Amino acid sequence: MDEYHSSDTNALGFCLLPSELIQSILFSLALPEILRMKLVNKFLSYLISDKDFIRQCNLRSRSATWLFVYKKRWRRDAILHGFSDQSNRWFKIYIEDLIKQVVFYPDEDIYLLTASGNIFLFASNSQKAVIAVNLVSKAVKKIPPCPLGPRGTSSWRRSGMKLVPESSDSGHFRFLFVELVGNSPVVFEYNSETEKWQCREAREGKGNFAGNDCMFLNAHNAPQESLVVAIGSEYIPPLILRPRFGNREQQASWVNVNDRRHVYGDGHVMIMRSRDQRRAKVLCSIEVWGISLRSGNWEYVSNVPSEIVEQIGKPYGVMIGCLEARNGRIRVVLMSNYEGSWDIIWLTYHQQSGVWNWVLLPDCKMKGANLAGITFSSGLSLT
Repeated sequence: MDEYHSSDTNALGFCLLPSELIQSILFSLALPEILRMKLVNKFLSYLISDKDFIRQCNLRSRSATWLFVYKKRWRRDAILHGFSDQSNRWFKIYIEDLIKQVVFYPDEDIYLLTASGNIFLFASNSQKAVIAVNLVSKAVKKIPPCPLGPRGTSSWRRSGMKLVPESSDSGHFRFLFVELVGNSPVVFEYNSETEKWQCREAREGKGNFAGNDCMFLNAHNAPQESLVVAIGSEYIPPLILRPRFGNREQQASWVNVNDRRHVYGDGHVMIMRSRDQRRAKVLCSIEVWGISLRSGNWEYVSNVPSEIVEQIGKPYGVMIGCLEARNGRIRVVLMSNYEGSWDIIWLTYHQQSGVWNWVLLPDCKMKGANLAGITFSSGLSLT
């Protein structure tokens, strides 16, 4: 009882501070903390709901990049962990009650597909459905099956999909993915406003895409040759690209080699080389290549400095990754598991300056948990 009384007293004392000071304090918080403060009392709820506060808060929060990790303990809980490059700790977001609005089976396997803005997409394995969750408005809905029919979680490829929120505060979004249909890549696009799907077949040829004005979806990933679809304006048919490495020696060096792993995304590929160490592997080099819009082939971008690789090169048994390229920055995250313990590495490459940064992450406390998805996101806002 004394604990609750002390909490109420602290909240009351905080609200007695000048409004300008309260706003300054709130602006220093990450968005999940601001949302929790909104629930403290009516005064803070009124202050945080003010249009000027929302506008200023959104300008700050939308510049942050988030890493979200979805983990699930069998028959226990479903937690989304979020870490921002503007914070120093992980935030827990419990989504079980939201998912229960459309999934009625307690043992259902739910996987995080992707996220952008306030929208998060999850895949239900048994129902073969995609679920859209707005973490701010708490709106939850099932997306109608695509023209290919219901799809299980194994059908989705991270590098072959893209979630695009509308620029307005409507909460609407577009969800795109590419799939081979009769050996031809077809782009499927869902619009949440119309609740309809449309299809566009990609074509061979050359386009005049500007790098910042198109998105890249991978239809097929392979070390020797990939099949990537470049999507620009809705009035221009999607373009087929078949990026290869520049010469035969480079092509041969990445084919049928067990010590290399590839991670694809946003017209880039990250190549990780490892060496054996007893019963595990250890990273020894990381390179990033991007699609050249002049030749359509892979073009070398940069490699992670050896001193950073040495610091992050812990033993691992299994490793997966996620890559995004946006606004002149390439972000990669590597998740490795060694004897039941997870390790997360976040690296950012600034293309203009040519500098790599290692974003230090505190322990996410994932030991004993099942990884059910990982993604980068940006554009979180109060609306």
